[in-house]
Amino acid sequence: MEHQFRNIGIIGRVGNKHVIESVKVLKAFFLKKNLTVVLETEIAAVLPNHGLQVSGRKLIGEICDLVIVVGGDGSMLGAARELAKHNVPVLGVNRGGLGFLTDISPLEIEEKLTEVLQGKYVVEQRFLLDTLVKRDGEIIGKGSAFNDIVVSSGEAARMIEFETYVEGQFVHSQRSDGMIVSTPTGSTAYSLSGGGPIMHPSLDALALVPMFPHSLSSRPIVVNGNSEIKLVIGVENKINPIVSCDGHSIIHAQPGDVIYIYKKPQKLKMLHPLGHSFYEVCRNKLGWGNKLVN
Repeated sequence: MEHQFRNIGIIGRVGNKHVIESVKVLKAFFLKKNLTVVLETEIAAVLPNHGLQVSGRKLIGEICDLVIVVGGDGSMLGAARELAKHNVPVLGVNRGGLGFLTDISPLEIEEKLTEVLQGKYVVEQRFLLDTLVKRDGEIIGKGSAFNDIVVSSGEAARMIEFETYVEGQFVHSQRSDGMIVSTPTGSTAYSLSGGGPIMHPSLDALALVPMFPHSLSSRPIVVNGNSEIKLVIGVENKINPIVSCDGHSIIHAQPGDVIYIYKKPQKLKMLHPLGHSFYEVCRNKLGWGNKLVN
């Protein structure tokens, strides 16, 4: 059977010896299948004499038919932000902690990837978020996120006041530590710690989760995924809030700034082994109870 994927990109978290071990396994496996292997620049730098093609992360999605991300969920978040625009399928090998997004065990690499090469896999389309911050009508910062975009005071035990709009409709004003705007993918991450709902990845929805609101009646809400979210920072605030994307890129806002959050046009194409179940992942990672024995 001719392989659907001929050029395989590998992205790995550097500084982790277990990641390097799995990358070496992947390299040997794909070369044995006579496939072309392309290493991302950073992981190639810690694999001397690898003899493989090397590409930067911004280009690897253009030249590869499949990209393997080796690491934890953080590694997948970073890769997702770069690869979504290329529509290249992405598959994760878990060498991190929880592994909500990187679901192939290192012990199952050859077995699961053999199935993938045979066309036996599940495809999932997951959306990302874009944000831009305006000051006096001018854009002063942009960012993208796979999990969430968080607007916060940036200081411990300091609240900010802001107004929330969904599709141009005023929702509420509140004083809190900030707001988490989460995708379904991010609903099991920071949003969950903030009391947000768990959303199935197939949902086209956003969760707006207040962070330690001053009012006990302020609760998370779920809105249509195509909604434009607008947060207006109150001009009376004495501190400068920050806007973070997946806890990574930071935009420094000021009182009076307007933050827009909306769905990214391109989606990430994620591959999973056959039999993948979101609910099973939740049971294993979150300690949910197993099925009762009759």
